[in-house]
Amino acid sequence: MSDTMEEGYITEDGRKIGGTLMEMKNITLRFGGVKAITDISFDIKEGEIRAIIGPNGAGKSSMLNVISGFYVPQEGEVWYKGAKRPPMKPYQVAQQGIARTFQNIALFEGMSVLDNVMTGRLNYMKTNMFQQAIWKGKAEKEEVENREFVEKVIDFLEIQSIRKTPVARLPYGLKKRVELARALAAAPHLLLLDEPMAGMNVEEKEDMSRFILDVNDEFGTTIALIEHDMGVVMDLSDRVVVMDYGKKIGDGTPDEVRNNQDVIDAYLGVSHD
Repeated sequence: MSDTMEEGYITEDGRKIGGTLMEMKNITLRFGGVKAITDISFDIKEGEIRAIIGPNGAGKSSMLNVISGFYVPQEGEVWYKGAKRPPMKPYQVAQQGIARTFQNIALFEGMSVLDNVMTGRLNYMKTNMFQQAIWKGKAEKEEVENREFVEKVIDFLEIQSIRKTPVARLPYGLKKRVELARALAAAPHLLLLDEPMAGMNVEEKEDMSRFILDVNDEFGTTIALIEHDMGVVMDLSDRVVVMDYGKKIGDGTPDEVRNNQDVIDAYLGVSHD
């Protein structure tokens, strides 16, 4: 076992957080001559809600894309479950137990809510096309088991009433919840949420916040999220890492980050002489 699997900690509300699930070591990501991320290191502990925040253009989504395998950094290492992760395709990262939602909703608009959520189970569908066409024996058993799991997710997120509704007919807030359902259908160890509250009204944000806390509490799912609503971040997160212009300028508990002068300056736009 790698020494990256460090001891966890106890939160202020008494929750026990485990050892390191993922560690980003000196990550640098370039697009041509432009550095999106410069020498950033931080970890994500088992069972915590870890926020990544920063002003627009700070490199937050690029970091999430590194974690999920969409981008491969030119420098640095990604460690997951105590082992160094080689360059992987996003589907291979998903097979390791990492699921995500997107800043811009990425659902199949013409399909029903149920069918969209079922796509989150693709990694668990092992039968071939011939077996599925016959749909007896192993294929039928697999379909029933995956459908049962998906129905539990649908119940958990309280979207039973729209399960057969085409996604295109749903309001924005419910589409966000369906996307969360699809990610949860993959039964991830690490759930990545890219601005889950973006574009929502106050009531929708309250609902989404409750579901995120419930996912973490009831499933024990480790969550890393990007969010611009600082009130939400401070209420939900156990620890926060702050980025600005591709660099890390803060890392700690919400209180520590809130009182960090570099963080205050970045958000207030204070110039440095």
